[in-house]
Amino acid sequence: MEKKRVHIAAGIILNHNETEVYITQRDANSHKGGFWEFPGGKVETGETAEQAVIRELVEEVGIQAHRPEPFLSLNHDYPEKSLSFDFFLIKDFEGMPFGKEGQKGLWASISELNQYAFPEANSVVLEKLFDRRNTLDRQ
Repeated sequence: MEKKRVHIAAGIILNHNETEVYITQRDANSHKGGFWEFPGGKVETGETAEQAVIRELVEEVGIQAHRPEPFLSLNHDYPEKSLSFDFFLIKDFEGMPFGKEGQKGLWASISELNQYAFPEANSVVLEKLFDRRNTLDRQ
C-alpha cells in the first residue's frame, strides 16, 4: 500500500551575513524526535508552500518572513512516511527567532552544521548549504 505523501515547507533562516542558520530540535516524542531541523511544517489545503513557510515561521519561531527564496525541493521516503519538501532561504525577516512552542533553538554556523544530527531527508539540503557558503566565501 502506498503511503500518502505529506507536503512540508521549511525555512532556512540566515543571519545578516549568511554565515549562521537558525535550527530547532524536534520534540523527543515526534517522528525523528531529538534531531535538528529547519523550522517549518505541513502545507495546508489551499495554501502554497511559500504561504505555508511564512505561516509556520510565525507559529514556530515567532518571526515574520519577507520574500522567501526557493532553495530546494525534494521527496524523501521513510519506512513509516513519505514526505515532499520545499525549502526556502529566509534572509529578510522581522523579529528574533526563538522556540515559540517550547522547542530548543539556536544559531549554528553553516560550516559546523555537520556537528548536529539532522533527519536523513536533510542531507541534500545540508550539502547545498555548504556549497553555497563556500561559493560566497570565495567571492
